[in-house]
Amino acid sequence: MVSAATGGKPGRLSVVSSGCDPVANLEPQALGMTYWFEAAASGSPYAVAIRFDGQRVGARADLGPGDRFSVMGTVDPVIPGSGPIALTARAVNVNHGEWRVVATPVEPPGRARRAATRRRTLAAGSTSGTTGFAPVVRVQAPGARLGAWPACVATGAAIALSVQAVLAAQQQLPLGRVLLISIVACLLGLAGAKAYYLATHRGQQHGLTTTGMSIQGFVLAAIATVIGGGLLAAVPMGQILDVTTPGLLFGMTLGRFGCFFGGCCVGLPTSSRRGLWSSDRRVGVRRIPVQLFESSMAGILGLTALLVVTTSDLPVDGAVFVASIAAYTFGRQLLFPLRGIPRKTVHGRTVTMAITAIVIAADIAVNVLA
Repeated sequence: MVSAATGGKPGRLSVVSSGCDPVANLEPQALGMTYWFEAAASGSPYAVAIRFDGQRVGARADLGPGDRFSVMGTVDPVIPGSGPIALTARAVNVNHGEWRVVATPVEPPGRARRAATRRRTLAAGSTSGTTGFAPVVRVQAPGARLGAWPACVATGAAIALSVQAVLAAQQQLPLGRVLLISIVACLLGLAGAKAYYLATHRGQQHGLTTTGMSIQGFVLAAIATVIGGGLLAAVPMGQILDVTTPGLLFGMTLGRFGCFFGGCCVGLPTSSRRGLWSSDRRVGVRRIPVQLFESSMAGILGLTALLVVTTSDLPVDGAVFVASIAAYTFGRQLLFPLRGIPRKTVHGRTVTMAITAIVIAADIAVNVLA
């Protein structure tokens, strides 16, 4: 697979390697293709469209539907000055084998001839490559690492459990019951991550086993499990939530690195030199690294929560949890405009910020008065 670090020559075409030999020959098969080009140095944003045409090497003269394809990929907008761009397209449900692929710049759909002027500066490209297992091909692209999200989330969960265990012992909570509740919370959190992703991506055509996961769903399900488990196991609710909070935030700190390297929750494209080259698994380009901003925010909140839990004796149990989660939610709303994902509601962000600000103020006031 072409790496983001190497960049790409204008008009360069490559086939994305599946990089997973044990499952490479499994059905269904797909072919991933990446066309590299350089954004214009200046001017107004514009669109680029590339048509990918492929034919299986060694196919019979009477080509079947699985022996050829033609797919279109579009980058809109292309931000002048944003540097090298990698456009990845995929042909699915094709026959296994080696393919010859040609990429041709074409007129962007619905664009004036002004956009075509940009198109004429791009060169066609051709290459050959082999198909791979479709669920793997769908999530690979330059800048998107296979398995980055689950690896970072698993590491974050291990750190969260370790921090929680130390704090639970310090607070003289029943360590065995606390860890059992937390392990169950992690497992149910994975189910919550899958369910949340499916609920927020209803318009996409993906199978149950091939879709992604959402860290928000993981957190919501895990917190609900900790609350329910604490009640059933007769563990003081406020205390178990407080000792869970620092580790939970540290886990999200690691989890957002998985988003950055895995190609999800991406920031908007930018021409700023402060941007970082990353991918949403379809378009690799210099972007605002919003996942890393959120990771830093979670880390700062985690350290703050850890300091309060270990050095302070707040009169109200659960106050650290409430304030930390409200602050994290407030910070996420501030970052939403930097993300390349349109919001589903008009006023939801404003309402959420107002509610979380009130919760933080009330939490502080209650502890001061107490």
